[in-house]
Amino acid sequence: MWSFFHKLGSPRWFYRISGQWLPWLMVISLALLAWGAIWGLLFAPPDFRQGNSYRIVYIHVPTSMVAMGGYVTMAVAGAIFLIWRMKLAEVAMRCAAPIGAALTFLALVTGSLWGKPTWGAWWVWDARITSVLVLFFLYVGVIALYESFENKQAAAKACAVLSLVGLVNIPIIYWSVEWWYSLHQPATIKFTSESTMHSSMLRPLLISIIGLYCFFATVLLIHMRSEILQRERTTKWVRELATGEK
Repeated sequence: MWSFFHKLGSPRWFYRISGQWLPWLMVISLALLAWGAIWGLLFAPPDFRQGNSYRIVYIHVPTSMVAMGGYVTMAVAGAIFLIWRMKLAEVAMRCAAPIGAALTFLALVTGSLWGKPTWGAWWVWDARITSVLVLFFLYVGVIALYESFENKQAAAKACAVLSLVGLVNIPIIYWSVEWWYSLHQPATIKFTSESTMHSSMLRPLLISIIGLYCFFATVLLIHMRSEILQRERTTKWVRELATGEK
């Protein structure tokens, strides 16, 4: 385990091994996303209260969950960078930010589309919605903070600290519907008790969530590989890669 962890400190090794993972991750993610979307949007039964409008759950819930998972990934990478000064951790932290911001924005948009037929309004300052908006601002803040520094080493440290501080927002997002009065429905998937969603609706949702996590990992690896090539462009192994030499 520790030998694998230390290998991650080598950009060349990571670039090679991630190239082997990518095709598999891409196929798995696309297959799961297609499976979950077709099952959920076309074959799952309508909800007895919301009818077919609930089907946006198969987009909204996965994007919301992966947006939170992406932030945790970014914060963990930031912690690893602060403790061990691992360059790949800094790359992962920086590359996760724009992906997470895009997913959070999509979660806000799909939540708004779901809210209109459910609540009669596109937006309410609900505890869950507001905390997800804070999550979006945290992602954007990390991106802006990195670009605002000329010294990228100092920028990475500042972004790592901001990522760790913002981590407190993740449990607030999850538990906000339990802690405060909220128009937002309680969590669909529960880790401490049985889900309130029927299995015929829950199974395609779980498939979509797993598929989107795989897709997040795929895009993150692609972005990291591009960043590694940019940073290591003057090294021998990148020049050999570019010229096809051994």
